[in-house]
Amino acid sequence: MSEQQAVAARVRGNLRKWVAAAAVLSVAALTTGAAGAAPAPIAIFDFELEDASAGPGSSGAADAAQLAKVTDEVRALLARSGRYSPVDVGAVEEAVVKAHALRDCDGCEAAIARGLGAEASLVGVVRRISRTEYTVRFRMRDARTGAVVLDADSGLRMGADYSWSHGAVRLISDNLLERPAQQP
Repeated sequence: MSEQQAVAARVRGNLRKWVAAAAVLSVAALTTGAAGAAPAPIAIFDFELEDASAGPGSSGAADAAQLAKVTDEVRALLARSGRYSPVDVGAVEEAVVKAHALRDCDGCEAAIARGLGAEASLVGVVRRISRTEYTVRFRMRDARTGAVVLDADSGLRMGADYSWSHGAVRLISDNLLERPAQQP
């Protein structure tokens, strides 16, 4: 890598950090108010699977069980934080929700969340690279405006499907909950 390419890579890395910091401030502004404010209602949709592995097809039931575990643990984590109050998304009838395709709907989840009375939406995706490699990503939107307030990716992680929930909880803890949620 040339020196110019190395400098460009550092600049891109710093830019990503600044964008992430701005997103965290937006999340803090979205979900915090005066001391003692009620937790922000958030629509946490079921985590979705994007299987990019070249391996043999997996059991749909096993994948569905692992994704349900991921979703349940993330909902519980955000509820325990005291900053968020998950709203029930189980009765949503939109085809894109039933098809687990929110990751590709260009922000339609924000309007669905708003219709449920939520202030924010969260869509999570587990991307299986191989049987023992995966990434986790989540995107949080302001339900009122549809603007992305936080988009985070775990990077490559090791572990089979039983470790997806650990990766998701860690990603959300590190990028959303462990950030100060204070007003400036």
